[in-house]
Amino acid sequence: MIAGPAATLPGPPLEGTIRVQPRRHPARIVGGLSLLLVLLAILRSVVANPNFQWQVVGEYLFAGIILQGLATTLALTGCTMLIGIAGGTVLALMRQADNPITASFASAYIWLFRGTPLLVQLLFWYNLAALYPVYRFGIPWLAPDLWHGSVNDLITPYSAAILGLGLNEAAYMAEIVRAGIGSVDRGQTEAAMAIGMHGTQIMRRIVLPQAMRVILPPTGNQLIGTLKTTSLVSVISLSDLLYSAQTIYSRTFQTVPLLIVACFWYLTATTLLSGGQTLLERAMSRRS
Repeated sequence: MIAGPAATLPGPPLEGTIRVQPRRHPARIVGGLSLLLVLLAILRSVVANPNFQWQVVGEYLFAGIILQGLATTLALTGCTMLIGIAGGTVLALMRQADNPITASFASAYIWLFRGTPLLVQLLFWYNLAALYPVYRFGIPWLAPDLWHGSVNDLITPYSAAILGLGLNEAAYMAEIVRAGIGSVDRGQTEAAMAIGMHGTQIMRRIVLPQAMRVILPPTGNQLIGTLKTTSLVSVISLSDLLYSAQTIYSRTFQTVPLLIVACFWYLTATTLLSGGQTLLERAMSRRS
């Protein structure tokens, strides 16, 4: 007689469900606690160090000149992204055009502005009057000089910053938009053409709405990067957040506290922008 499986198992039969215990990782716990201790030691050193001059940080944190510089930085960021998104979309469409001259122009633009440092571009636009002292607009052969004036009156530090940042951002946004358009299946475009939709309708109703899922995340990263990149305009004496802090510590020689103030506001702005980007991405995910 052959005994069944129940007869060969020693002890009482199992009842209920088996509880699965997660595997313990002592090394992870030790590593996490060690990292926490290091961070606490750094925090204690920063807070207790009198050389940081925290009272000076509190004094200038909400100073009028600092808040005005912050407003200038935010305005520059907004204008730059508007120019970048609009120009980048146009450049991306031009680069995919069937006309070789149009596509070559877009490619050359992207090559030029992505291939030269932004700081050099800002200095170039700021010194544009050295190349073209006077501007003239008119109708050739009829009224060639309807409007004219000095380029120095047009190229102020603010307009030079808008030109330098906006045109540079358009080159990077063009590649982001082109990647988003390329992510949409070609078959959808062909199906839209088969039912009689023209190119503008296809791009506006079919391609761009789907491409936004690919375009949005890197655009949010570009927005945050642009906010920090605006600090370069301090070299052309534009009173942004960093330049405002520099103006104060050049008189008081309290360099570190004023840089901490600038970093605080940069971190605050980037944190808010990151939160807005996350909410927008979640809303688009729900819609899709």
